Amino acid sequence: MKRQIAAALCSVVLCSAVLGFMASSALAIAQQKTAKACLEAWRANKTANEANGLTQKAYMAQCRPGGTPAQPAAAPSAPAALAAPSRNAGRDRPVYSTVRDLMQSIIDPSADALWGAVGTVADNEGIHELLPKTQDDWADVRRAAVRIIEGSNLLMMPGREAASAGAKSEASGVELEPPQITVLIKRNRKSFNAFAKALQVLGLEALQASDAKDPVQLIDIGGRMENVCEGCHQTFWYPPEKHASSRNTLEAFVHAAGGAGSVK
Repeated sequence: MKRQIAAALCSVVLCSAVLGFMASSALAIAQQKTAKACLEAWRANKTANEANGLTQKAYMAQCRPGGTPAQPAAAPSAPAALAAPSRNAGRDRPVYSTVRDLMQSIIDPSADALWGAVGTVADNEGIHELLPKTQDDWADVRRAAVRIIEGSNLLMMPGREAASAGAKSEASGVELEPPQITVLIKRNRKSFNAFAKALQVLGLEALQASDAKDPVQLIDIGGRMENVCEGCHQTFWYPPEKHASSRNTLEAFVHAAGGAGSVK
């Protein structure tokens, strides 16, 4: 009798397992069909989907469980802050950000990363040498160098204002107001580009130094980069009485950066 009960229980368990497996398999097949249907729908409307900015991955994610794909999303509209590019921008390369935006978001943080990568710190515990030690440390230096290189290209794009409309100087009385800086940049575009090009050359050197893991070279690059940045600020950010002295040293800054560009 016990054997019969045990056999019956085994049959129930086995049947449950088989039914569970069959249910799982059916669900998997249903999901595969749904995914296949969605993929076919994506391919059938690929041109329209891509035109509306809807990628295959996003389309598949939006595809409803029942197998009916979601309709392509409408093309995303530009945020209000980006709706009106500069009038002076090239038709194929609209400019949305200002020089201040680039400096605060790309150039300054990247330069700080290069300056802070190598150095000497003195505190109560003594003198400490700062050096990139790990692969991640050197990767951070390399990324900063890349940002300097490409950020310099962005600075050289024409049609970029010094700051957004209505913005004020962050050091009133010490620096010119943004509209005045914009005028200076437009009047002396070749000089401004020469500074940006000099900065770019230093970024390229920093990229090579990071690949070679050469901290000594980074120290030298950092010193020359500080001179280039300060020279540009003296020429375009400070009041006119300071421009004469900075103009005389522009060629020296460009030469120090590797002779990139020319000043006319």
